[in-house]
Amino acid sequence: MKTLATIALGLFVAALSWSCQQRYSPKPRGYFRIEFPEKGYMPLSTDCPYAFNIPQYAEMEPDRSADAQPCWVDVHFSQFNARIHLSYMPISGQANFNELVEDARTFAFNHTVKATAIDQQRIIRPEARVYGLKYEISGNTASNIQFFVTDSTRHYLRGALYFHEKPRLDSIQPVLEFLKADIDTLISSLRWK
Repeated sequence: MKTLATIALGLFVAALSWSCQQRYSPKPRGYFRIEFPEKGYMPLSTDCPYAFNIPQYAEMEPDRSADAQPCWVDVHFSQFNARIHLSYMPISGQANFNELVEDARTFAFNHTVKATAIDQQRIIRPEARVYGLKYEISGNTASNIQFFVTDSTRHYLRGALYFHEKPRLDSIQPVLEFLKADIDTLISSLRWK
């Protein structure tokens, strides 16, 4: 019995001395590497009264929500689990126009609970009769970019970028920066039919 205890104690001391000889160093925090596709755009023409360019790595899909109306579409970025929801509305008068513009502002400012800042940028392209506002919403919000464009008389198009993930700005920031250029291209190439 004493021999067994001596052997066990000897093994314990050997294991302890062996484990102390190796240095432990914690691994640095790792992040997934995101491979971004090469930028490239293609014209998208639909039966709707608007046309614009979308990225070659995106797909256009009809909006499948219960309250979707004609010409409501999604620009789907499957590799980023993100969508730009686009809602088109015809303008039927000044009161309707004012209501649509106010709705866009309300939708953007509904994020103030989680937002750290909301920056507004004017969209002015008189040669194409495209005017509007783009909202860049900082913080852990459901939508970080929203916009609306209009010709002020007949056409109104509202867009909102959504990631179908829990909103963590530090995680989605690289993809958000990548997709900002795509949204800017969509807006700058938009034309009314």
